[in-house]
Amino acid sequence: MIKTETLDLLEWHRLCQHLSTFAATKLGAVAARGLQLPTTKTESLELLAQTKEVYSLEQQLDSSWSFKGIEDIGESLERAKIGGLLSAQELLDLATTLAGVRKLRRTIDAKTEDLPTLTQLVTELRTYPEIEQEIHHCIDDRGEVADRANPKLAEIRSQIKRLRDKIYKILQNIVQKQVGAVQEAVITQRDGRFVIPVKAPQKDSIPGIVHDISSTGSTLYVEPNAVVQLGNQLRQAERQEKREEEAVLRALTEKVAAVQEDLEQLLAIATVLDLATARARYSWWLGANPPRFVDVNQGETVTLRQLRHPLLVWQQQHEQGTEVIPIDVQIQPQIRVVAITGPNTGGKTVTLKTIGLAALMAKAGLFIPAKEPVEIPWFEQVLADIGDEQSLQQSLSTFSGHIRRISRIIEASNLEDSLILFDEIGAGTDPAEGSALAIAILKYLAEKALLTIATTHYGELKALKYQDERFENASVEFNDQTLKPTYRLLWGIPGRSNALTIAHRLGLKPEIVEDAQQRVGVSTSEELNLVIAALEAERREQETKAKEATKLLEQTERFYTEVSAKASSLQERERELKIAQEKAVQQAILAAKAEIAQVIRRLQQGEQTAQKAQKATDELNQIAERELAKTKQPKRTKPGYKPKVGERIRIPSLGQTGEVLSIDEEEKQLTVRFGLMKMTVATDEIESLDGQKVEAPVKPKTSSSTTAKQTPSKPAVAVRTSKNTVDLRGSRVANAEADLENAIASATESGVLWIIHGKGTGRLREGIHEFLKRHPQIERFELAPQNEGGSGVTIVYLK
Repeated sequence: MIKTETLDLLEWHRLCQHLSTFAATKLGAVAARGLQLPTTKTESLELLAQTKEVYSLEQQLDSSWSFKGIEDIGESLERAKIGGLLSAQELLDLATTLAGVRKLRRTIDAKTEDLPTLTQLVTELRTYPEIEQEIHHCIDDRGEVADRANPKLAEIRSQIKRLRDKIYKILQNIVQKQVGAVQEAVITQRDGRFVIPVKAPQKDSIPGIVHDISSTGSTLYVEPNAVVQLGNQLRQAERQEKREEEAVLRALTEKVAAVQEDLEQLLAIATVLDLATARARYSWWLGANPPRFVDVNQGETVTLRQLRHPLLVWQQQHEQGTEVIPIDVQIQPQIRVVAITGPNTGGKTVTLKTIGLAALMAKAGLFIPAKEPVEIPWFEQVLADIGDEQSLQQSLSTFSGHIRRISRIIEASNLEDSLILFDEIGAGTDPAEGSALAIAILKYLAEKALLTIATTHYGELKALKYQDERFENASVEFNDQTLKPTYRLLWGIPGRSNALTIAHRLGLKPEIVEDAQQRVGVSTSEELNLVIAALEAERREQETKAKEATKLLEQTERFYTEVSAKASSLQERERELKIAQEKAVQQAILAAKAEIAQVIRRLQQGEQTAQKAQKATDELNQIAERELAKTKQPKRTKPGYKPKVGERIRIPSLGQTGEVLSIDEEEKQLTVRFGLMKMTVATDEIESLDGQKVEAPVKPKTSSSTTAKQTPSKPAVAVRTSKNTVDLRGSRVANAEADLENAIASATESGVLWIIHGKGTGRLREGIHEFLKRHPQIERFELAPQNEGGSGVTIVYLK
């Protein structure tokens, strides 16, 4: 009972309702709304593995995997099991469900190595394609039995069509001939018989059987005698059609009943997959991360940084709620009890509910809305006493209601693996007795429970930390300047109640607050509050410095990563150039040896004279010079200064600066404007603002006869290769950045880089685009055309 009460107090059912909105099928939505908590850690680990694998799978796929066609066929299977007859639509739903689950299995089978848990789940799955094909053969897309299902059925339907056409033709002739007797020139049906609306006074004009009368009695619906016999034949043919349809449906139903247990297992697996998908999509929407179960008895710390209340996140996103303030939770392994103090309306109760829901979410296989690493124990039970259990019907006061619930918590079994949450423990009675009772309860639970967290205003509980190492203090922060709570959770420092300050902020008359302040005086409690305030100020200062240090460390790590990546890239390019040079030298040596061998052969074949020996020597020298010239790298010349249109330049002879309006390359002249004047000057009369002169072009030597005309070469078209393409699908953003840095370095020569990130949810693409915006080597980037991957590929242009 206390477990159910705790789920209600933590509003677990609201979270399940939110989860159900991410389900793709009716089955998954129903399962999410009634989400059951596992009873063992092994079950929780399996659920978490399913969630992780679906989360990863949806990041890798170009589009989310689909549950299209999967319907709730549970009732149909039950009816088939007891011998009932399934309708054509129910059988069609069953066929589409088989096809939908088979498609899911194929997706999993294509990535078996990455999805071990899901692969194990669908290992024994049977989708019976032969039953699906038989159903589609007999049932058309409208959910009706098709003519092809049975040759006899097709013949009967053909007969029905002929009879109807014949009846219509006869009735149309009657309507045309008896225009005055017909109320309206239409042919309708009553009780499956074709009739004509006849005016009551003119009923004898069209003899036949009256099947119905209008509400006013002015119209009779008459089946003329001329079509009665045909109508009887039609009725008989329709009954034959129904019997044949039932025979087809009966045969299909029997095939379904024969494998009913396998189909129920298939439906259960489809539900598990949909529920895992809902958990993954809800976790992604929350910006949550997968938890790791830690064992505090083995010295592991509970870590929940930037933890947010999932229901408040939903309220902020969907109901225009206020911004959610995250809390940091870090509990050392020896701690068994945490006492949270601080002012009312400061967020103590929300903190309790946030931690309680985080424990339940991890247990149910959901990610926790906190920053990585997310480390929390696996709690067999989460038990809570939150809120007021006052009851007039049961004659229970506030204090009595709390004690009743606390008694049920203490009497629960397996407290050694439980999380206990108390809100305002010991409240509602005499402060001295309530404080003593609260201390006794918490000391008892320090021995029995895995972790207890309690909120309180009792000062005596703040001192427990200094008496017992199993106790820890925490407090909700209060801003003395704004006189408002910040909702941040501070660890190691007890809180101040600030009752008088809050009373003043909430509108209590100032004279009453001042009178209360005078009555309190400067007591030991007030001195303690001053000490706590000083500690809080010191803590805030240390936090500010820690944030600055963290930011500097992150910058240093980023710079180190960039420098390391560039150094690795340069080393790789140097190695490649060295290999290329060695290959060129080897080829040159081989070519030279071949030519030298030819020279020697010619020398040996002919008469050996001094003239021929000299000629051979000259040829050898020419080969050596030519091949050595190939291996020498040309000296790089520093490009000279060239003015550009729109640039500001200096004219030293005039002592003026001006703007270049146009450039005449052939005449080596520029049109310059300074002030209101324009003038033309030679290029050698100007210089840049930093003193660079225009270098005179070196005229190439040309032959006396002809001058070769050189055409400007067109820029090379970028070609997509393995060296300038990187596939980041399946990577997380943090891991993808390092791979992307290496890819940018490798693609420097080509100037273009293709990044394949897939479509998926878009989270990886957004992270990559943010990284590219900050990168100094990136000139611009854009999504690829549709024929090259569309929104699943980004093309990057390097500087």
